[in-house]
Amino acid sequence: MAQVEGVFESSLQKSISDSKILVVGAGGIGCELLKNIVLTGFRNIEVIDLDTIDVSNLNRQFLFQKQHVGKSKSTCAREAALRFAPGAEIKAHHDSIMKDDYGLNFFKGFALCLNALDNRAARNHVNRMCLAANIPLVESGTAGYLGQVTVIRKGKTECYECQPKPHQKTFPGCTIRNTPSEAIHCIVWAKHLFNQLFGEYDPDDDVSPDTEDPEAAGDAAGENAADESAAKADGNVERKSTRIWAQECGYSTQKLFQKFFNDDIKYLLSMEKLWSKRRKPTPLDWDCLPSTPSMTAEGEQSNLVDQKVWSVAECANQLDTAINILKGKLAKLEGDKAFLVWDKDDIESLNFVTACANIRMHIFNIKQESRFEVKSKAGNIIPAIATTNAVIAGCIVMEAIKILNGQEDKCKTVYLRTQPNPRKKILVTEALEPPNPKCYVCAEKPEVNVKLNMATFTIKMFQERILKGALNMISPDAEIEGKGVILISSELDDDGLPETECNNDKFLKDFGLVDGNVLVCDDFLQNYNLKVYLWHADKLEDGQEFLVTGDKDQLQPKEEEPVKETKEDTNGTSSAMAIDVDDDIVEVSNGSGDKKRPLEESNGNGEAKKARVEGGDDVEIMDEKSAEAKSAEDLKKSLKDKSEDGVVCIE
Repeated sequence: MAQVEGVFESSLQKSISDSKILVVGAGGIGCELLKNIVLTGFRNIEVIDLDTIDVSNLNRQFLFQKQHVGKSKSTCAREAALRFAPGAEIKAHHDSIMKDDYGLNFFKGFALCLNALDNRAARNHVNRMCLAANIPLVESGTAGYLGQVTVIRKGKTECYECQPKPHQKTFPGCTIRNTPSEAIHCIVWAKHLFNQLFGEYDPDDDVSPDTEDPEAAGDAAGENAADESAAKADGNVERKSTRIWAQECGYSTQKLFQKFFNDDIKYLLSMEKLWSKRRKPTPLDWDCLPSTPSMTAEGEQSNLVDQKVWSVAECANQLDTAINILKGKLAKLEGDKAFLVWDKDDIESLNFVTACANIRMHIFNIKQESRFEVKSKAGNIIPAIATTNAVIAGCIVMEAIKILNGQEDKCKTVYLRTQPNPRKKILVTEALEPPNPKCYVCAEKPEVNVKLNMATFTIKMFQERILKGALNMISPDAEIEGKGVILISSELDDDGLPETECNNDKFLKDFGLVDGNVLVCDDFLQNYNLKVYLWHADKLEDGQEFLVTGDKDQLQPKEEEPVKETKEDTNGTSSAMAIDVDDDIVEVSNGSGDKKRPLEESNGNGEAKKARVEGGDDVEIMDEKSAEAKSAEDLKKSLKDKSEDGVVCIE
């Protein structure tokens, strides 16, 4: 145990015990991390997490037990960590790190920030706050058996946003169950519901709020709020599985609909904190269902059966038919195999998922999708791995110790891989990359180029989709450079509405904006200032609405690249993607995302290090940049240098 006197030099031990550190996230990585840091000797710790504990967390988030279900993760993690180190001062915040309460002065109070997050928006925000406060950040993430740790230091290393990230395709369980914002969230939820009703039992496939847990309710419980009698004297809760309940009600479509699309939605609405900055969902009534689907303005119904988007009423009819057929199939099965396996090629199974997903999309104000689209998106689900979280949490502490010991030059990016490298290691490192001079976050004078149609893009769209969406601002302000015309203001008027509410429906062109005009944007909370260069395009490639990049050259039309000969990767290359999830659900596509590798690599012999993965929420593993040609002696020397980094590699 590192607390034992003599393990560290006295100066380092004092630095560890005196330094105040911030831990963001108390989930899969966070639990392991909190245990590690108190046992290492850290004494002044603050931990923040917005989530509450779910039953499915208990298989890997070992600081939590049954009686903690429904309670705050940060609070319970603090109590558990204090049992390891009673003398530690640990403060827990059950809140979102993105709130105004945790501004620049809050971050400046820490010597170090350790990230254990599971979503990109929060990672972006913490990255910017640490840059603004000029404190070191140790970033981390896991996706299945893959993991990564890196160090971010203002002006010295790449920040989290220096390299563009692919579209996020992995999702935390709380997003699936409580706050879906994309169609894929609803599709994953619908597949989980299929397994709950007809498939093999898996607690990770839970789909609804825990309506029998009295701790899970908000300030005002919904119609199905927990009955206090459900709790035993020891604090545990008796639960009835969704399958048993469905069997008891005879798989009545109307009763299933009432529970999942009315009662559970009302229960979610009772959790008021969830909806402070989100649009609230709308419960549906079986006797009054919409007869037209929610479509985009340009969307028109197809005559092809698979490409038609069903209305909610049609979804209910398809759901009723599918449930009756699936119920009959399930009744014919006996023994240990008395369950159905979801198959995208089984029409009833596909119709069930399509109908449920589209009903949920309607409830959460998400554009509905056709059966063809649902089928193409429904991939395989893999769980989080507890040992991956443990290894990565250990690496976080090792990098933190280097920083506190004044050895930032020895910090590395650490990768946990599924296949050994040529040196038979699965835990490999590489040097930290310098900042990207064209990064629109950490550059000395941040600038970004946005290509869009100024005749059709409204101010509201620009605020929500670009400033808040693509650029991850929280409370943006924007004005036209040189004119002083304010387009967007975060200040509120006497009625509690934004001062520039009247601009929302106006188009960019209405303010005389043309090619090359500049908007000066800022976010007071993030202490972030940015110049946005606007470029007009009547239409963009691949049907995109807009293009955002720090490099103006990337706005040019794509040219066909000549086919290059595949080179074998080495361990000394840098990578542009970052692992973005720590646990819960990982959606994996069927073979897409991986570039072809030599045959010997695909068999695990000499496979190059995987680049960082931008997962939660399909996991896409991208090839790293090819290494420059080296002689055999140079390569040997490079490999030798890579081993002298103070990181213990697992055989």
